[in-house]
Amino acid sequence: MNTERSRGRPLPPLVRSTLAVLLAVMLVALLGPGLSPNDGVDARFDRILSPPSLDGAHYFGTDDLGRDLFVRTLEGTRMTLLVALVASVVSLVIGVLYGATAGFIGGRIDAVMMRFVDSLYAMPFIFLVILLMVVFEQNFLLIFVAIGAVNWLDMARIVRGQTLSLKEREFVAAARLIGVPTGRIILRHIAPNLLGIVLVYLTLTIPQAILFESFLSFLGLGLQEPDASLGTLVAGGVSTLETAPWVLLIPSSILFILLLAFNFLGDGLRDATDVRARRSPSS
Repeated sequence: MNTERSRGRPLPPLVRSTLAVLLAVMLVALLGPGLSPNDGVDARFDRILSPPSLDGAHYFGTDDLGRDLFVRTLEGTRMTLLVALVASVVSLVIGVLYGATAGFIGGRIDAVMMRFVDSLYAMPFIFLVILLMVVFEQNFLLIFVAIGAVNWLDMARIVRGQTLSLKEREFVAAARLIGVPTGRIILRHIAPNLLGIVLVYLTLTIPQAILFESFLSFLGLGLQEPDASLGTLVAGGVSTLETAPWVLLIPSSILFILLLAFNFLGDGLRDATDVRARRSPSS
């Protein structure tokens, strides 16, 4: 009797609390730098590696150039989130269109398209991305392209598998019968029905993009001074770990919170959208 009761069910507490944490971090990262009397560019050589203090509004202390770490950390958080979100959207668009097309058309075209994906899996993507960053002089926009070009492969595989089952449904057969073009069927019938699984997987690809951007920035191939991301801040704090541990620990902690929150959000959304997990044994 309770098989339809799950419709309209509120989000689980884990999802709501995780969303609250993420929104709080994003809000502070967006508004926090404007509320501070300091900025993240001006160097104060009389305040080099000052510990966190209310004096001078250096709430997170200063770095090895005397720059305010509070502002730089929030600006770096904002930049890391921007890179991760845009790169994930790029991978989402490419992966959904590619996987849906391969799964819906099927046959030899599907085989060729998926063998192409398999060949890309075999390539050392980190070296390819590093090469692109060097050739194009570490263009900030290229970071979006590089990360998105890596992450779409998994999305394509998942979407293809879902499309293989969706294309046998009655509404797709009816659309074929009345002569709807293949492109319109994919965009208007297949893609909307993939929204649930795609959104869940998107929340799990964002942490991958954050880690990838942080790794590139840690290697010095990401954002360049005076811009900052969490990866560049972590890289800059390694050299001062013994003398000024807050320079490393504060951005690392925020990076950890973001990764943990997005992973919790993905797991919570996956459980919330899994109908079999929500059904009771007696239903």
